[in-house]
Amino acid sequence: MINAPQIVEITEIIEETPTIKTFRFNTDIEANPGEFLMVWNFFDEKPMSISNIGDGELSISVKNIGEFTSQLHDLNVGDKIGVRGSYGNGFSTDFNGKKLLVIGGGVGMAPVTALTHDLVKNNDVDVLVAATTKDELLFLDDLKNCGANVFPCTDDGSYGFEGYASDCLASLLKDSSYDYAFVCGPEIMMIGIYDLLEDANIPADYSLERYMKCALGVCGQCCVDNTGWRICVEGPVFDNEQIKLIDEFGKYRRDASGVRY
Repeated sequence: MINAPQIVEITEIIEETPTIKTFRFNTDIEANPGEFLMVWNFFDEKPMSISNIGDGELSISVKNIGEFTSQLHDLNVGDKIGVRGSYGNGFSTDFNGKKLLVIGGGVGMAPVTALTHDLVKNNDVDVLVAATTKDELLFLDDLKNCGANVFPCTDDGSYGFEGYASDCLASLLKDSSYDYAFVCGPEIMMIGIYDLLEDANIPADYSLERYMKCALGVCGQCCVDNTGWRICVEGPVFDNEQIKLIDEFGKYRRDASGVRY
């Protein structure tokens, strides 16, 4: 579906970390955890994960990493942006009475936080929150308040477990097992997580990120080797059996011109 763009007014801006801000706005767009929006700053358009799904309200959490995101970070409450969506294939949510594990790295916590709010209603949920340092950890209080068991992890050991997300997961798996897991973050992080979960026979969903232009599956910019799946349509969420078929997972990506890097 094309999903005609809407102009929405920013109702709240939360400075989550030194590099990440959350923007809330009212909209009648219906979304599910793991789906995404195309966000327009009236000059350019980029895909953004949905970090909170409320009644008539959505939020996106944006890391300042370039010109587009820098322009978003300069906005104030009352300013307007364009949004269209939601798009994509979201996370599996049909669980009841299960022991579940959610893993997010950096701004990859955005979509899995929206997911966690849904899962905790009927399940026991552990959340591994990973970041490079304490100041970049996302949504710790929010996740605790919604009823999740939170396990922070920092590369530099400034808060919580000292080490990478894969190291923290290995530690958790010594004492716990899970019925299902959900993962989003840098792909170099996710490949290590994938290997550990496969060894432990824990099925999982993985949210991938690729360069997108249309979000409609028309341009083919976000196709992955060798399945040809479009991240914007068949993804961004894939289960572990599908991940096995994506040759480039954890190995390489393509830039705006389609060149591998």
